[in-house]
Amino acid sequence: MSSPARRSSRRSGNRFKILSKQFTRSGILFVVSAPSGAGKTTLCDALRQSPDFVYSVSCTTRSPRAGEIGGDDYHFLSEPDFLARIKGGEFLEYAKVHEHYYGTLREPIRASLDAGVDVLIDVDIQGAAAIRSFQDEFIRRALCDVFIMPPDLEELRRRLTKRGTESAAQIDLRLTNAAREMELWRNYRYTIISKSMEEDLQKFRNIMGAERYLSRRLVLS
Repeated sequence: MSSPARRSSRRSGNRFKILSKQFTRSGILFVVSAPSGAGKTTLCDALRQSPDFVYSVSCTTRSPRAGEIGGDDYHFLSEPDFLARIKGGEFLEYAKVHEHYYGTLREPIRASLDAGVDVLIDVDIQGAAAIRSFQDEFIRRALCDVFIMPPDLEELRRRLTKRGTESAAQIDLRLTNAAREMELWRNYRYTIISKSMEEDLQKFRNIMGAERYLSRRLVLS
């Protein structure tokens, strides 16, 4: 039987071994979704100003709009190229919306996560659901999905009206879609009740901090 002194010495030795190693982690995949007008784009634009993330630029088959820059706003692909990439399994998620394809390439995201770099993706409800069920367990474990919830539909109507980019009929359609999307907030790990941009940004940064210190994300090497 070992003496108490020997057991204490072994425990001390183990502690010194742990302290001599370093904690590392793989990257976190931050996925943000929200109904149209809830503040998602404003929040993501603010987050892109800091070096906290690599922002995932989506691919699309639609033509660039005035002022859009390829590789910054979107990767603009031809439809045959996009379809070939679908067939090759290159997309983390994709969908056809209003006659055009949109999607997120998997490999750049996987490379960033492997390197310990966090990635920010702005996707709709359908895209977030596809990522949750993605076949790669590494991607699923890296996922941290956040839903931006407008305070209520009247506030959402006010925001959409203030933008001045849609007709009354278009706003009504967006509100109908938003009401359906808002029912899915429980599918997300976190929900932010949108207030001002500054408050939303601080809430998101609180989520970032919590996720980065999760024990299951740390590796002792």
